Amino acid sequence: MTTTLEFPVLLRLIDERSTAFRAAVASAPSLDVQVPTCPEWTLFDLARHIGEGRRDWAVTVAAGPAPAKSTAEGAPAAPREREALLAWLARSTEQLLDALRKAGPDRGCWSWWETLQSPHTSGAVARHQLQQMAVHTYDAQITVGAPQPLPVEVALDGVDEFLSTCVATASAWPHEPAVVDFHAFEGRSWRLSLSADGARTGRLPGPGTTAGAADLSVRGTADELVLILHDRIPFDSLRLDGDRGVFDKLSAWDPDE
Repeated sequence: MTTTLEFPVLLRLIDERSTAFRAAVASAPSLDVQVPTCPEWTLFDLARHIGEGRRDWAVTVAAGPAPAKSTAEGAPAAPREREALLAWLARSTEQLLDALRKAGPDRGCWSWWETLQSPHTSGAVARHQLQQMAVHTYDAQITVGAPQPLPVEVALDGVDEFLSTCVATASAWPHEPAVVDFHAFEGRSWRLSLSADGARTGRLPGPGTTAGAADLSVRGTADELVLILHDRIPFDSLRLDGDRGVFDKLSAWDPDE
C-alpha cells in the first residue's frame, strides 16, 4: 500500500473531518434539507449514515479478521433533536477512533476490498474511513452552502487511496487496454493501467512525467481529483487531454459483473 499518512495522522484527520461534519450539521437551517450530492438523502439521513457506519466499523475493527462485517447491535438510534444528534455523532467517532487505537495499524481486519493493492488491516480501514469522512463532510458543507476544499494532505492521499482500494482489481478490463494518468497541481501524479489482467495503479514521479503515452490525462487540484473520483463534481470541470471515452467506460465498469 502506498500511503503518505502515518496511522496517528490518519486518526487525527478522521477526528478533524468528523468535527467539520458536525459543524456543518449544526449550521443547517433544517435537518430535512436535501443533500445535493446525495439527492436520495436529507441531511439527517446523511448524519445517520455517518454515525451508524462509524459504529459498525468500530465493532468490525474490534473483531479483527472475520468472514463478514460486524454491526453495532443494540446501538442507540440517531436522535432527531439536533443537539442530541451532534452528541451521538461525536460518540460514533470516539468509538471508531478508540477501536482503531486499540487495534493499531497492522492488525488484520475484515474489509470489502480485494487483497490486491490495499491490505485487510485496521490501518487500511483507517485510511478509507478518513476518505469517507472527508467526502461526506463535503456533502454536508455543500448542503448548507459552505463547501470547503478537502485539506491538501487528505486529498493527496485520497486520490491514491481511491485508485488502490476502489479501482484496483484482478478482474479483466472488458475493453481495449488503456492508461489513465491523474496529475494533481500540488505535484503528485498517478497512473492507472487497465487490461485483461485487471486494473493496477502506481505513483508517477510528478506532473508531466514521461512514462509512455497515456490514453487520457486528467489534471486538477488533489481536491478536485478526489471529488471527481467520488462522482461529486462533473468530469468535464477538470483539464482533460486524450480519449474522454476511457473515463466513461471506467465509470460504467462493474468488475463484479
